[in-house]
Amino acid sequence: MVKAYAQEHIYKHPWERVTSASWRKFADPENKRTLSHILEVDTLNRKLDPLSGKLYTTRALTIHAPGPWFVRKIIGQDICHCVESTVVDAQSKSMQLATRNVSLQKFIEVEEKIRYDPHPDNPTGWTICRQETSIRIKPLSALASMAEKVEQRCAERFMQNSVKGREVMERICKYLEAESSWMAL
Repeated sequence: MVKAYAQEHIYKHPWERVTSASWRKFADPENKRTLSHILEVDTLNRKLDPLSGKLYTTRALTIHAPGPWFVRKIIGQDICHCVESTVVDAQSKSMQLATRNVSLQKFIEVEEKIRYDPHPDNPTGWTICRQETSIRIKPLSALASMAEKVEQRCAERFMQNSVKGREVMERICKYLEAESSWMAL
């Protein structure tokens, strides 16, 4: 069984500001409380392709394991390691992120895809964010009947964390907007 959902959000900020906020989302100490499920983020690789101008980045994320506490107790782990791959194409103004777990794969598979593009109705002022997430619990013999409920609980938590992430992004965008206004003086 797979639980999947998709969300869209419109940032009333230009693409450059929103993508800058995306890079700062986990680094800002003020966001540690809001994004408390994120324990650590490390950049593993960053490469700028000189021909295409695209930026390729790979980051390792360590997070609190998703799901109800009793499932974490059964699997014996409270943390989950994930890999995030990002491609930024400044020419076409597209930023794509794909994140998947690399630990706990015999219990759960999570894949999240996020894409930031200029909004078609206001391409210089707004950014559209499209997010798709799929969660698949691999049933354990003792939990086979509960797999769907666990997937639902995980999806609910991911959606709650998505809201928190958007709040952080909005706060950073407003900070960047104020910063650029101050620099223009």
